[in-house]
Amino acid sequence: MPNKSSLVAFLLSFLPGVGHLYMNRLLRGLLYGGGFFGSLFLIFVGVAFLHAPDDFLIFIALLAALTWVVNMLDMIIFLLRSQPYRLPSSFGSEQHGQHEQPSWDTNPYSTRMAGQQEKTKIMLLSFIPGLGHYQLGLMHRGLTAMVSFFGVAILVFFVTIMTHNEGFVAFLLALPVLWFYTMFDALKQHGNKQAGLELIDRSIFEDFHFGDDYGRKNRTLATIIAIFPGAAHLYLSMTKRGVQLMAIFLFSIYILDVLRLSLFLFLIPILWFFSFFDALQSITKYENGTLIDKPIIENWTAYQRPIGMVLILLGSYYVLKDVVVQFMYQILPSASNYMYLITNFSQTLIVALLLIGGGIRLLMTRKQHVSTFSTFTDDTHSASQQSNPMPQHYLEIDEKKNP
Repeated sequence: MPNKSSLVAFLLSFLPGVGHLYMNRLLRGLLYGGGFFGSLFLIFVGVAFLHAPDDFLIFIALLAALTWVVNMLDMIIFLLRSQPYRLPSSFGSEQHGQHEQPSWDTNPYSTRMAGQQEKTKIMLLSFIPGLGHYQLGLMHRGLTAMVSFFGVAILVFFVTIMTHNEGFVAFLLALPVLWFYTMFDALKQHGNKQAGLELIDRSIFEDFHFGDDYGRKNRTLATIIAIFPGAAHLYLSMTKRGVQLMAIFLFSIYILDVLRLSLFLFLIPILWFFSFFDALQSITKYENGTLIDKPIIENWTAYQRPIGMVLILLGSYYVLKDVVVQFMYQILPSASNYMYLITNFSQTLIVALLLIGGGIRLLMTRKQHVSTFSTFTDDTHSASQQSNPMPQHYLEIDEKKNP
């Protein structure tokens, strides 16, 4: 099918059935599309109208996921079976009544199409991390890519099951990053092969130890670890800025969770995006030689008193919650309802005190700025009067007229 693009078909297959319809595989397209989107429709109806049991909804969701996986694998197998389209250099000519055999290797269009088909094949194989490297003969590189991807998934599930803490599932967000990186690394290695460069079969992680000719740090690694706030700054030897960003991010999550300040959860994405794009700018400055380790809060000693007040309030809350209340439970079991109210009241009181204290601090800072500006204006005005006696005489006359 010379008029159909394998790359477009592969990308369209992420919507089950669409890629098969693009390749004129109507029956498979309808089957996969109906199985996936029909399952999603059943889940919507079951949740919104029928109030179906959870077991039934989970079964339908697993059916939809299985349909998506089979749809992708079927498309990948179909595209890998496709033979590259080659155009002969000559369709044949007659010499002395005999037909010459066409040449399939000397035509540049044939070579270009073969390279494009190989690139598409590597991309399709890289759907499973490591297989694209195997196709290029990079066995060690493909093994590290595959072990890294599936090892992280197995480790996260193992820790989640052993600790019975579902919060560890959040680390699965690293899998899409590893998946995209291994795919584009395989395509990069194919590009090096097409350019005539020698392919070195070494671990993916060994690339991070190889900088440029000047020994500078790896840009790719810095970009990847910038996903966690402050990590890229620490890698670039920006210790002050990196530690502050990491501490602010983690402490904000802790405070919002402990005090149940869901109203301020929007601050977490803002902090993350600020840290990520600041890391990208720091990488550019590092390459330009203009990088300076400038902390987020330069004179943190000026905030000792507010920080101390926050720590005192948090310490008081934990003493009341984990010591006083538990002790009162043992002495007065009948007063459990009152202890519960005291605990919630203390938490609300701490939040209110923090908000009120922050507002008063802002108002006092504004007033201080205004008074400083007035003092500066008065000093400047006095100096101008001393340097120019005429305006001073005019001002005295004005003051006599308007005492």
